[in-house]
Amino acid sequence: MSQNEKGEVVPNSKNPIANESTILNGQVNLITDEMFNLPSPHITPEIMLQIKNRIERAEKDGVDGVVITHGTDTLEETAYFLDLTLPNTIPIVITGAMRSSNEVGSDGLYNFQSAILTAADDESQGKGVLVVMNDEIHTARYVTKTHTTNVATFRTPTFGPIGIVSNKGARYFQELIRQTTCQIDHVENHVYLIKAYAGMTGELFDYLSDETEGVVVEGLGAGNLPPQTLPALQRLLDRHVPIVLVSRCYNGVAQDIYDYEGGGIELKRMGLILCQGLNGQKARIKLLVGLSGNLKGTELIQFVSNAIS
Repeated sequence: MSQNEKGEVVPNSKNPIANESTILNGQVNLITDEMFNLPSPHITPEIMLQIKNRIERAEKDGVDGVVITHGTDTLEETAYFLDLTLPNTIPIVITGAMRSSNEVGSDGLYNFQSAILTAADDESQGKGVLVVMNDEIHTARYVTKTHTTNVATFRTPTFGPIGIVSNKGARYFQELIRQTTCQIDHVENHVYLIKAYAGMTGELFDYLSDETEGVVVEGLGAGNLPPQTLPALQRLLDRHVPIVLVSRCYNGVAQDIYDYEGGGIELKRMGLILCQGLNGQKARIKLLVGLSGNLKGTELIQFVSNAIS
């Protein structure tokens, strides 16, 4: 993106940093492939699948690592989609920029360099898909955009980054316990995300079409919902629509703690799947991937609810 003469941020016809080979100092053979030129709100799961397939072809061709430049609005969703659908082999790093390429203090080229250094570092093997922004290395599973414009927007609530980037490469201080992947060749389209609020009724759930494949609900607190929503939720469950519950809170995990009407204990008893550690948009991606992988019943529940995968 660049600012035009009116100060409006618009897409460039070409990526302004794609040919900046000087940042590599001859250390890396960079092969560029401009698959898409899209603002990140235009990214769809179908496009994520195409990126996943392209990475698989690159690995077969002997590529040692992959860097993806991506708009920041949906960056975390693409990163997690790839983390769930690609084997944990070559390093895959996603980066972006919060300031346009012609703004003072633009961070795009610097983040690009940091991402390349990370992908080229032997220590990045087996770490899953990584997000590199602002000198920090985050896991795709937990990172999220926390500020609309700040260059330090990407954070990992509760756990923090797993490493940092210096001029010598990546330095790691933490790692994920385990990665679970699901092989898919298509994506389901009718998986929805709904956020709970005080006084919520069941109308939004009843408005969902008969084509609905799955629903993720950002519940209140530790994972609770207003009691007026329960009849509509039960109607979805009766149609065998999986419903995943996360917390709308910035930190913490959804748990079945409260035993009152609409509390987490009752919701779990009804059949809602409690997904721990993921925000709403990540839980939707995980449910979508599980359904696209034809997981059902206990398999789907274990895949979506597992707090460490």
